[in-house]
Amino acid sequence: MSVGTAERGVEVATRRRRRLPSRTADVAVVAGYLALAAWLTSRQWARPDRLFHQAGDQILFEWMLAHAARAVVGPENPLWSDALNAPGGVNLMANTSVLGLGIPLTPVTLLFGSQVAFGVAVVGCLAGTATAWYALLRRRLVASRVAAAVGGLVCGFAPGMVAQAGSHLHMAAQFLVPVILALVFRPEPADPGPVHSEAVRPEAGRRVWRRGVLLGLVVTYQVFLGEEVLLFVALAAGVFALGYALADRATARRLAPATAGRIAVGAVVAGTLLAYPLWFQFFGPGHYRGMPFHAYGYQLDVASFTASARQTVFGEHRPPGLLAPNLTEENSFFGPGLLVLALVVTVWLWHRPLVRALAACGVVFALLSLGARVRLDGAVTDLPGPYRLVAGLPLLDHVVPARFSLVCVPVLGILVALGVDRVRRQPATGTAVRLLLAGAVAAALLPLAPTPIRTVPAWPVPAFVADGTWRAYVPAGRTLVPVPPVTNAGRSPAMLWSARTGLAFTAPGGFFIGPRAPDDPRARWGAPDRPTSLLLRRVAETGEMPPISDVDRRQAVADLRHWRAAVVVVQGGLPHGEPVRRTVEALLGPAREIDGTLVWDVRPLVG
Repeated sequence: MSVGTAERGVEVATRRRRRLPSRTADVAVVAGYLALAAWLTSRQWARPDRLFHQAGDQILFEWMLAHAARAVVGPENPLWSDALNAPGGVNLMANTSVLGLGIPLTPVTLLFGSQVAFGVAVVGCLAGTATAWYALLRRRLVASRVAAAVGGLVCGFAPGMVAQAGSHLHMAAQFLVPVILALVFRPEPADPGPVHSEAVRPEAGRRVWRRGVLLGLVVTYQVFLGEEVLLFVALAAGVFALGYALADRATARRLAPATAGRIAVGAVVAGTLLAYPLWFQFFGPGHYRGMPFHAYGYQLDVASFTASARQTVFGEHRPPGLLAPNLTEENSFFGPGLLVLALVVTVWLWHRPLVRALAACGVVFALLSLGARVRLDGAVTDLPGPYRLVAGLPLLDHVVPARFSLVCVPVLGILVALGVDRVRRQPATGTAVRLLLAGAVAAALLPLAPTPIRTVPAWPVPAFVADGTWRAYVPAGRTLVPVPPVTNAGRSPAMLWSARTGLAFTAPGGFFIGPRAPDDPRARWGAPDRPTSLLLRRVAETGEMPPISDVDRRQAVADLRHWRAAVVVVQGGLPHGEPVRRTVEALLGPAREIDGTLVWDVRPLVG
């Protein structure tokens, strides 16, 4: 072996030894994110009797994960399902089907069930989002690993992210957002430091094409995670690009052709791949128009930005307030410390176009989240909100205003990372200054430390259903009807039982968005109500049993025929279980107790 070859071998070994501590540190950061996410979900692990606080949403996403697994292993349309809303079915592409999570999690769902898959998905969304931002910050924007880790922590575990993760997987799955932004934008030039030492050069045509194709593929995948997040990314990227162009026109003009080229190529690739799924969503069976609720009513209060979220150490015992539409939409709640820290960093680094563009983007989306009329401390003011300027635009008229503030989460995370990085890279910065900054960052972030996501009791899946006894009573083409049959926005026992049994049976109703009628595409929650479902839900909610007439009995039989029912099963643990049982018996006759479950075999009635 020659001397030159030996020297090269020593050099390669030395480089590998230098990279090892770096990789170890990166692994430690990611492991920390995973541990935190696992702890936040700890109240539901190995607890089939518990659901996260917005239980109806978890049931929905458990069902979606179970359906995705069935679509992988069987000949089932991933965009449509007949297992719910019998006899109509559901357009899943027009709902939050999260196929981008469900398909990769198929082995988990099949082996351990939908609840475990949901928990893994929540952990993956939180830790994955933090890791993706950590990687982008580390590679593109900061030299300090500590700064990138802190920025990733804010981006992945801010109060808004934790609030969404326990209920809305499609909003929490943001781990591709940094990837999309990295493919759209190039690194910022001209700021001193090892990360930004290269000047921006026009991209070669081949690289534009390559990045554009990758952009199109990633955007396509994001559609199957959550279209709403993709819309926010597009809007935020546009506002950021405009802000950057105003801050540094020369650089913006130089970068514009390549950026536009990447976006154009990406749009063609994504448009080609998504043509059929989007057609199915907007024009396929079960499509709808509009939304079943008024989106503009879901707005944030000005005071929410400095308040403590309930899912944090300082807000754990705070009673529900009027600063957000509900617990899952506490998307701001940054506390005064983080906002002051971000303001200080913005003023300090104002000379950087990146910082000015980020600040402008954050302010714009914070204002949009205030809705059409500003609220302050729970009271509606006379101040018009900027949201009214865009509320009537296509797509934006379906957006919940409160979610605009989710864009502020990565803005604040990046600003904090830039500030920490700048201090650590300043040679003249003394120990006292660094300790002061560390204290300021800790004071800003510790009040935002999340607590384990709250849970509520879940209905037990009846043994008649869980053990498969129902199979002897439900032939092919017929359905199992749970009582009460939920066909609107409520918690659906049919969906929970179906998800926990791998979509083994078909059921009517469910929690989804669909058309009001086959000839009326206006949106509504669930399927149109039948008289019998309304009657049984009213008894289940009030405990009051009304007089049952022959007309009610004939209507019950007609509704069961519409649902193609074979058996009717009463959900266990109902607060008003006895009035519900007596009502069903007045409609259908005596029940049979099978495996400890009240069951009515209605095949003789329905025919």
